Amino acid sequence: MKIKTKLYLGIGLLFLMILILASVSTLFLNSLKKDTENVLAANYNSIEYARNMLRASDQINSDKESLNELESNFNKQKLNVTEKGEEGITDQLSISLAKLKENPNDLGAVTAFRSDLVRLMTVNMEAIVKKSDHAKEMGNHAFVWISIIGALCFLISFVLFVNLPNNIANPIKKLSESIGEISLQNYHQRLFFEGKSEFADLARSFNIMAERLQEYSNSKLDEILEEKKRVETLINSMHDPVIGLDENNNLIFINDEALLVAGLKRSELINSNIQDILNQNDLLRNVLNLNGSDSTMKIFSNNKESYFEKQIIPMEITPTGEFESQKIGEVIVLRDVTMYKELDVAKTNFIATVSHELRTPIASIQLSSEILKHPRTGTLTGEQKKLLEGIEEDSFRLLKITSELLNISQVETGNIKLYSQISNPEPIIEYALNSTRMQAEQKHIDIQTSIGENLPKVYVDEEKTAWVLTNFITNAIRYSPINSEILVNVRKEHDFLIFSVQDHGKGIDSAYKKKVFDRYFQIPGSLRSGTGLGLSISKEFIENQGGKIGVESELGIGSTFYFRLPIVNA
Repeated sequence: MKIKTKLYLGIGLLFLMILILASVSTLFLNSLKKDTENVLAANYNSIEYARNMLRASDQINSDKESLNELESNFNKQKLNVTEKGEEGITDQLSISLAKLKENPNDLGAVTAFRSDLVRLMTVNMEAIVKKSDHAKEMGNHAFVWISIIGALCFLISFVLFVNLPNNIANPIKKLSESIGEISLQNYHQRLFFEGKSEFADLARSFNIMAERLQEYSNSKLDEILEEKKRVETLINSMHDPVIGLDENNNLIFINDEALLVAGLKRSELINSNIQDILNQNDLLRNVLNLNGSDSTMKIFSNNKESYFEKQIIPMEITPTGEFESQKIGEVIVLRDVTMYKELDVAKTNFIATVSHELRTPIASIQLSSEILKHPRTGTLTGEQKKLLEGIEEDSFRLLKITSELLNISQVETGNIKLYSQISNPEPIIEYALNSTRMQAEQKHIDIQTSIGENLPKVYVDEEKTAWVLTNFITNAIRYSPINSEILVNVRKEHDFLIFSVQDHGKGIDSAYKKKVFDRYFQIPGSLRSGTGLGLSISKEFIENQGGKIGVESELGIGSTFYFRLPIVNA
């Protein structure tokens, strides 16, 4: 139980008992006061009136004013009748007083009057005794109840007096002793309090502190400094720029290579406001911009354009005594990829050059094969026809590869040339179907079409869009089983025209769906009859026309490749 709750309960109960004691005492005192006032106001006055009348009756023969005094006190008594039987006695006194007034010397009337006065005094005296006994009994009850309640208050006070100081002082004493042990570097000291009191929370915090102090004590400061210098030397010896930030994105370390790239000196960072440096150094500010993800940056360094790949590495620790990790900063590493960038450019130029050079001999081979098939050249034997078909297939395959290489060189250099115009989708569909009809017939695959009516126009490059649709259909034929079916669907959906090709092949594993449009990627275990560039080029062609490309697939069911293009509003 919390100490605060204990105090509330103990002091609250004591306060309640004191309140009850005061209420009972006040109740009994009021009762005694009423009894006393009643005796004084009624019975005592009646006795006093009777005594005055008794004295006046003794002087009735010698003093004429005595009769007036008798009558005056009798009138007062008539107004002070309070006890049972007192009214009858008062009436009898009235009769005796009347006789006495008629004949003051009548000894019998005087005796009767005095006898009535004695009776009146006796009744009031008995009432006084009775009320005194009642007051005494009331006093006894008051004494008992006040004693009981007082004893309870004393008991509660005694319990609080004995236990409460110990409940507060003992844990504080233990805490003081433990702090003393900690001051003597005895970091093994621990506190344990049962329950859920404030001292239990304090003990848990104290134990975490002691555990951390023990951990720090076990590590030597000189070793820590040595390791720090070793890490700094390691970071400064790295050929890649390295920058360290704390959890508030403040600069905490930077190696020599990063200073060289940023064009700064280490002396400029000492005793300087880092925010002022960032405001003056655009390069460093861009490097420390953590809003974006890892990216490639072009930096003019070493008197030439250099390319760096920015990698952000989070730093996290799990504090001693806790279970959740906390972020303490980030490390930014700039990897120099200039050499790879130059090689990539050289590769792209080489591919473009070779592709252009290969197109001429391939065209010559295709022309020669066409001449050989012509009847004027001569009749070919069956074996010669098969050889010629093989030459045509290989030349067609080489021409397709060179076309893809040319397209990929355009993609890599960013020089994709689009000849966009407002076009109807029908010629695009027709071209793709005609280009793939022979391949489908060879595998006995039926190409079905589902083309919407009154399709809207699109602003596209017809040749490249038809190439993408042809590539979709060609891939569907390649991965579909013999005697299967392919569905080509073209429909309008909102502000887009959607082209899709659905096959019934084995489908694509969910792990590879996001990679099928990557350059040179081929699904493991698939037929490796292409270059792995077709879908990558298709993606670039469609996205450069403001469209979107994607795939939906499930293993064992098949795949649906699609792309959508914005329609032209009339």
